[in-house]
Amino acid sequence: MAVSSRWVLVAGIVTGLALFAANGDPAPQRSVKRPDPVVPKRIDIPSLSLKAPLMKLGLDSAGDVQLPPFDKPSTAGWYTGSAVPGDPGASVIIGHVDTKSAPAVFYRLRDLRKGALVKVVRSDGKTADYRVDSVERIPKTKFPAERVYTEDGLRLITCGGSFDWAHHQYRDNVIVYASFTGET
Repeated sequence: MAVSSRWVLVAGIVTGLALFAANGDPAPQRSVKRPDPVVPKRIDIPSLSLKAPLMKLGLDSAGDVQLPPFDKPSTAGWYTGSAVPGDPGASVIIGHVDTKSAPAVFYRLRDLRKGALVKVVRSDGKTADYRVDSVERIPKTKFPAERVYTEDGLRLITCGGSFDWAHHQYRDNVIVYASFTGET
């Protein structure tokens, strides 16, 4: 029996070598193209006649969420540490209220009302639809980080309230809370 097992092993090796000689590597490595991750591409708020492109925002060197650059006032940003709109979790989109010379993308965000539709177009061709639950203005010193970054839904954030000339910034944030209603 040991002799026949040896012959089976030798026959397997010879067959493998013959296949390799004839065809090259019997199990060539194939590069598999993985699909690009889904990201939000545009935000549409019909009641404000707003359609704006979205860029990715990460964290800055201090560990704070980055802001869109002031030289792109009509662009909002999606925080990559939050959920993709339409997926479970909190999805955070940030935009400026204004620049030194003109209104910016979220200038009228404070005008949104409960029930307003917010659409986020994604890179996979789907659109995540949300309905506004509430809009609040809150001092930056009391920013509700846990509610913004952990509860399900879409969060739209900009500056608001009075301007602090000594620190060159608004004293408050305007935050829109919206619930997912489905995809189109």
